[in-house]
Amino acid sequence: MSSRRAHEQATWFGTQLPTAPSLPALTLRADADPSPGFARLWSAFMSARVLIALALLGLQLVLHVLARPGSPWLLGTSVAYALFTIAVRVMGEPRGPGRAFDSQWLPTVGVDLLFFSALQLQPTPSPINYTPLLALPVLMAAIMGTRALALGTAALVTLMLLGHAAWAASGSSWANTAELLQAGLTGAGLLVLALLTNQMAMRLAREEALARRNRVEAHVQAMVNAMVIEALPDGVLVIDTEHLVRAANPAARLMLGSDLDVTPPVFSLEDNPAWGQLKRIVGQTFSDAPVDATEVTLHHEDRMSSHLQVRTQRTPSIGDSGVSLCVMFLQDLRELEARLRTEKLASMGRMSAAVAHEIRNPLAAISQANALLDEDLHEPLQKRLADMVRQNAERLQHIVDDVLDVARVQGQGGEFSPVPALALDAEVEDFCNEWAAQHGQVQRLLLRLGAGDANVQFAPEHLRRVLVNLLDNAARYASRRAGAIQVETLAVRHGPVRLMVWSDGPAMEAAVQRHLFEPFFSSESRSSGLGLYICRELCERHGASIAHERNARAQGGQSHEGNEFFISFRRAHSGHSTF
Repeated sequence: MSSRRAHEQATWFGTQLPTAPSLPALTLRADADPSPGFARLWSAFMSARVLIALALLGLQLVLHVLARPGSPWLLGTSVAYALFTIAVRVMGEPRGPGRAFDSQWLPTVGVDLLFFSALQLQPTPSPINYTPLLALPVLMAAIMGTRALALGTAALVTLMLLGHAAWAASGSSWANTAELLQAGLTGAGLLVLALLTNQMAMRLAREEALARRNRVEAHVQAMVNAMVIEALPDGVLVIDTEHLVRAANPAARLMLGSDLDVTPPVFSLEDNPAWGQLKRIVGQTFSDAPVDATEVTLHHEDRMSSHLQVRTQRTPSIGDSGVSLCVMFLQDLRELEARLRTEKLASMGRMSAAVAHEIRNPLAAISQANALLDEDLHEPLQKRLADMVRQNAERLQHIVDDVLDVARVQGQGGEFSPVPALALDAEVEDFCNEWAAQHGQVQRLLLRLGAGDANVQFAPEHLRRVLVNLLDNAARYASRRAGAIQVETLAVRHGPVRLMVWSDGPAMEAAVQRHLFEPFFSSESRSSGLGLYICRELCERHGASIAHERNARAQGGQSHEGNEFFISFRRAHSGHSTF
């Protein structure tokens, strides 16, 4: 496929959208820009005037050559008229009609009436009848002007013809009566011609204005459709019979693993072996019938597989060629399943909180009984069994605390109690050293403190809870290299105080990243999916914010990409702060 065709199809609903022009009014205004049709008509009339002027000038010159000279003023007038028509044709600009009379009448219709009347009313009898030339200014006024201007021009020509016939009459001979009758019939014909021509011209002008409006509205509608398709969460592909993808919205490109910076706007399903199933579905759509709903799995080389639901529709034949297109709709089943799972688990949140309350008291009794029993045990096997009971009881207690923390944070709403100012660097340093020693992460953890003596509005136990979740997640996915986990504080001048927790773990899937801070959402089956949600809720309680981004940091003298969670705190300007 040529680059020209690719460029033409790239704007169907790609990244480049056309700018919508304003809708034109149907009424023609005197100061409005003329339509292209009116401009072409004006140019045709001006060119016709030039040709008629040159023909009349040539006629006068031929009469002089044939030794039948006319009056010198007639030759001079013909030369002046020819030069004037050429100047108007070259330097004049068309203007749309709108008023009953405007200045453009004078250099066009007015000059023609004056010149043709001079030819017709010349004192010396001429063998040439110039009356048909008077139809030109009448037609110009009728087509390019208003109805009043057209009828006025025709009436002016009629009066001139009648006046000339009456002036030339001597006595009441039948010949002079015939001239008056001929002048009257000519004038009546010009009036009818002006009326009918103007009606046709105005109707054509209205039809042209309506066509322009419909064209603009269709253009705007196409642009709106493009914007809607761009924002759709489902993927949309437009494919022809040669398996050429004419257009693809961003969601479809994300599901296909097709980067717009690398893959051209128009590409083929044959370019990637992972798209082979889609190619077969397109062939089935064209040969048999549209596919209602089928599931496919695209196995990519450089990323995780995509599990999609595919639905197709076939467009009617386009034009005389009979070519049709296949419109394919893609839906990410993994994201759909995640949303359903999130909604299902979120609906169970209130029940989970009630169950956690009921579990907490028996669990405390089990832990206490196990601690008392452990004091009287001396056998290594029995000590190991008691230690297993203690570890699993602590794990259950941790899950119960997560569920109750969610219920507690949601129940408090917007009610806040006074929180003491917290020295961020000192608190982060104490907790990170404690966490690294407890989990054996001294080599992997790198600490940079840059907030100085800045104080923030955050409760110490809540900050520790946030750091526990962020550091535990970092340790779960980071490598074993030194500096794989980095904690940094920074005080922005005249801005917030920030805390960053970075790890060199792999990039998250787009579907996981979109639901990162939602409750009960986790990419692991053994996780409760509440850690990051609690972090966000605690940060919002204290006027802080937490976010995630993919960022590069120095590690072992080299730059490595990693996942970074950063928190922006509000500064504390006094010993206590009230929310």
